[in-house]
Amino acid sequence: MEKKIIGYTTGVYDMFHIGHLNILEKAKSMCDYLIVGVSTDELVQKEKNKTPVIPYAERAEIVGSIRYVDQVVPQENKNKKEAWEKFHFDKMFVGSDWQGTPQWKKIEEEFRPLGVEIVYLQHTDGISSTQLTAFIKKELEEINAIHSNGGGMVV
Repeated sequence: MEKKIIGYTTGVYDMFHIGHLNILEKAKSMCDYLIVGVSTDELVQKEKNKTPVIPYAERAEIVGSIRYVDQVVPQENKNKKEAWEKFHFDKMFVGSDWQGTPQWKKIEEEFRPLGVEIVYLQHTDGISSTQLTAFIKKELEEINAIHSNGGGMVV
């Protein structure tokens, strides 16, 4: 019997968009069972110094409803070795924007003796949760400017 390949990836998945879906679809195409770590609100606050727009429980439910995802787990820290000790994955998927960075070169070295393949997946250009947040903020500022000018159109 052939061994099933277990894949693992993580993310915040705030304001879920097509880039998130692309990553999950591609990751699933390269493994039999995909585990997705969704960052907890506390981890996002600690690492990015911001609160996610969508609370953890809702983000986890959204990600878990995607057909490419077999299991959702909370990502409470960024210790990838600790995650491997829990889930014993064969492949870890990460965005291509991290490839070649000192942090990920170190992770590659750490996982090589364990037989874990680090797979860099192409980032979807033109979309990110940060871009969506900035767009919404700009739109709200424009609406507020219209209302503060007596409701007339600002030209």
